[in-house]
Amino acid sequence: QLQLGESGGGLVQAGGSLRLSCTASGRTSSIYGLGWFRQAPGKEREFVTTITWNIGQQYYADSVKGRFTISKDNARNTAYLQMNNLKPEDTAVYYCAAMAAFGSVGYAHEYDYWGQGTQVTVSS
Repeated sequence: QLQLGESGGGLVQAGGSLRLSCTASGRTSSIYGLGWFRQAPGKEREFVTTITWNIGQQYYADSVKGRFTISKDNARNTAYLQMNNLKPEDTAVYYCAAMAAFGSVGYAHEYDYWGQGTQVTVSS
């Protein structure tokens, strides 16, 4: 089994920045990719970004390209999400997710493990 723990959420003004962390524990050898989805109240969970664990290939939703950057530290089994120029529409619970095999990175059902989520609130 693989466990994921997120940290770094909080309240920030529009235009500000936050950095989220996702640390994996347990069967970390099973990670193919690690990333984030988010879910705002009354909306479906949506893909934000993913990074492949071996070669570091990055994937981003169009809504966050140029503002968000995903990175990883394999030695620490941790992925980071640097979020800059935050907008009120970025407000959501952000969930870390891990996929055990190659798949369509933008679809939640391709991910095998999920964290508990961390709240990000951007005020206008």
